[in-house]
Amino acid sequence: MDYFELEHMDVGSATPDAADYFFVEATLVSALPNIPTEKIMPLQSIIDKEVAREALYKVLDENNISHQ
Repeated sequence: MDYFELEHMDVGSATPDAADYFFVEATLVSALPNIPTEKIMPLQSIIDKEVAREALYKVLDENNISHQ
């Protein structure tokens, strides 16, 4: 995989086909009932870069995509 795209949307606009993964603040997970749970990456903080980095690396590792 050579191409990544990042988009932002409100949870009310999220549809299962809108993204491969949804990184969302943990308290908003229940607002995404139509999104498969395996596509949701709950974050304890949306402003802490390290929390987001760990969640991203988890997705990359699960998909055997190298990262720094």
